[in-house]
Amino acid sequence: MIDFHSHILHGIDDGSSSVEESIGMLRLEAEQGIRDVFLTPHFYPRYNTPEAFLEKRDKAEKELRAAMAKEEGLPRIHIGAEVYFFRGMSDSEFTKKLAFEGGKYILVEMPGGPWTDAMLEELVLIRQKLGIIPIVAHIDRYIAPFHTHGLPKKLEAMPVIVQANAEFFLQKKTERLALGMLKKGQIQIIGSDAHNLGERQPNLGMAASLIRKKLGRNALLQLKENSRRLLPSIYNM
Repeated sequence: MIDFHSHILHGIDDGSSSVEESIGMLRLEAEQGIRDVFLTPHFYPRYNTPEAFLEKRDKAEKELRAAMAKEEGLPRIHIGAEVYFFRGMSDSEFTKKLAFEGGKYILVEMPGGPWTDAMLEELVLIRQKLGIIPIVAHIDRYIAPFHTHGLPKKLEAMPVIVQANAEFFLQKKTERLALGMLKKGQIQIIGSDAHNLGERQPNLGMAASLIRKKLGRNALLQLKENSRRLLPSIYNM
């Protein structure tokens, strides 16, 4: 499986604090059967410039790859970002620089609380103007806490991909909702959103096991097929 959302890259946000912790997190991913991991550190346009962010990210990536070369059996890593939503994303010159997989997708963290029509329209414009497909990060954070249960239906009609966190499936209070959305096709990909080796360690393998137990092998195969369809270059490696 592919972990589409993680904060394993060290020293760049509130995720991993060191190369050693990053390697430890990648070992956990490998133990859970995860073969590819997207490193998606937070980018907040209010607090950072794209140039400074990319310079810091590239430096950390080189350090991590050097450490990984001394290890065996770790997942392959792919670089990206989790970009906090801002008005005018579809008109910004640097939005494409924060996309991943050859500039095809961008992981977008939406603001908390109910979204306005203008926010939803901005997601559509990212696709129309820039040719980049928005991936809505951790949809679970916007549904359960704010009771916006109509949101998945709206997103179904939009040119976006919906990502959910493994925790959505692993928490008893949200398990039923998560499985129901997955069964309806309202969740296309999942990620660990792992930040450390403590309370927020990689857990995608556990979510995969639960999905298989509750919904059957075909549900997992569908997630894998979604990943293969989105990222054929990775599956052909």
